[in-house]
Amino acid sequence: MADLTIVPIETPTLGDRSYLVHDGEVAFVVDPQRDIDRVLALLDEHGVRLTHVFETHIHNDYVTGGFALAERTGAQYLVNGEDDVSFIRTPLADGQVVEVGGRMRVTALATPGHTFTHLSYALTDTGAGLDQSVGVFSGGSLLYGATGRPDLLGPDHTHDLVRHQHASAHRLAELLPDDAEVFPTHGFGSFCSATQSDASSSTIGREKQANPVLTQDEQTYVDELLAGLGPWPAYYAHMAPANAAGPSEPDLSAPAVADAAELRRRIEAGEWVVDLRSRTAFAAGHAPGTLNFGLDGGFATYLGWLVAWGTPITLLGETAEDVAEAQRELVRIGIDRPAAHATGKPEDWSDRELSSFATATFADLAQVRHHREVVVLDVRRADEHDAARIDGAVNIPLHELWDRLADVPAGEVWVHCAGGYRASVAASMLDAAGRSLVAIDDSFDNAEQVGLHLVGPEA
Repeated sequence: MADLTIVPIETPTLGDRSYLVHDGEVAFVVDPQRDIDRVLALLDEHGVRLTHVFETHIHNDYVTGGFALAERTGAQYLVNGEDDVSFIRTPLADGQVVEVGGRMRVTALATPGHTFTHLSYALTDTGAGLDQSVGVFSGGSLLYGATGRPDLLGPDHTHDLVRHQHASAHRLAELLPDDAEVFPTHGFGSFCSATQSDASSSTIGREKQANPVLTQDEQTYVDELLAGLGPWPAYYAHMAPANAAGPSEPDLSAPAVADAAELRRRIEAGEWVVDLRSRTAFAAGHAPGTLNFGLDGGFATYLGWLVAWGTPITLLGETAEDVAEAQRELVRIGIDRPAAHATGKPEDWSDRELSSFATATFADLAQVRHHREVVVLDVRRADEHDAARIDGAVNIPLHELWDRLADVPAGEVWVHCAGGYRASVAASMLDAAGRSLVAIDDSFDNAEQVGLHLVGPEA
C-alpha cells in the first residue's frame, strides 16, 4: 500500500509552509495561504478531492485562505472552538479525532504558546488495519530547532505563553514516537519564529536532540528565548482580526493602468508608488518620489511593515508578471487591491527628469572617511546595531525611518544594512525627501575587513 502523500506548499517570502495531505482520493489542507489558487491547482494535479481544511491557530503573520478554500470546495473548515470568530466553522477541541477518507486519522492536540488556543494535528495512517504515526502539523508550536514566538499577543501575555510553549513542545515529544515527522507552518524566515534554523525537515527524535525547548530546562529556555526576541512587522496587528472575520478569496486581476501624470499626482497626494525593480536598477534611474521595494528581497514583509495601513499603493514593474507577483504577495498580508499599476521602464513612469543616486561598498566608505565627513546611517534593527556597528554610525531601524526622516543628520548620507536590500528601501525614502545619499550595496561582513572600525559586544 502506497504511503500517504504530503505536499508542502512553500511561501518563502513570508517564511511559511502550508500542507496538502492525501491518500490518492481525498485530501486535507493545513494552514493555507490567502492565494488559494495554488491549492486548487495541486488538487487538480493530484486528482484528489478536498474534504477538510485545518487551522493550527488564528495567524498573526498572514491572512488565511482557509475560509475561502472551504467555501470554494465545500470542505469542512476546522478551527479551535475556543477561538472567537465571526464565521461558521467545525469547532475542534483537544483530543478530538477527525477521520479523513479511509485511512487518515487527525488528532487535535492543544499546544498553547504561540497563541492561547493553538492546536497541533497528529496524523496517523490507519491503512491495512495499522495505526502508524506519520507526524505532526505543529503550526507555530514546535519548529525546526526553535519554537514560535510567544509575544505576539502583547507583553501582558508573553510570560504565560512562553511557559505554555515549553510545556506544549514537551507534550508533543512525549506523545509522538521519535520517527514521527514534524511539519511546522513557521520557521523558514518568518518573524513568527523565535529563532531560525536552516533545516528543511525533521523528526521528533531529532528535535529532542537539538531543539533548545527540549534540551534546556524551562527557565533557561524562557530566559534565552525572551532575550533574543526582536521587533515584528507592524502589519501583524491587522492579521488576526482579518482571520477571525473569515477572509474572502482575493481578487488577483490587474488593477487600472496609470500614466506618468497620474503617477505624479498620486505621489504628490502622499500615496505610495512602489518600484518593484532591483535596487541596482532603481539606483541607476527612477521616477522621482517613488519608493523601491524590489521583488528580489523581502518585498511584502517590509512594505507591509512600513506603509501606513490603508495608504493607496501603486505598483511599477518591468512586466505584467512582476506586478502580478507583487499583487499575490500583498494579498497574503491583507493589502487586497493596488490603486493602480504601470509597466515598462522608468522613462515611461515620469513626466520629468529621472532621479538617481550612487551605490558603493564598505571599502568605498572606508576611503571616503579618510577625506571628508559623511553621515553613516545604519538601518538595521537595534539588536543588530548593538551587536556590531561602525564607529560613529547613526542607527534608525528601517521600520522607523519613514516617520523619522527628520532625525537623519544633515549632510551626505551613506546608508547601509546587512546586505543591501533594506539600505535600498531606505535610500529611496531619503531620495524622495531630497537628501544627498549613497546606498551601500555590500555585506556588512566586509566592513571590518576593509578597515572600518567596529564597536559593540561582538566587534
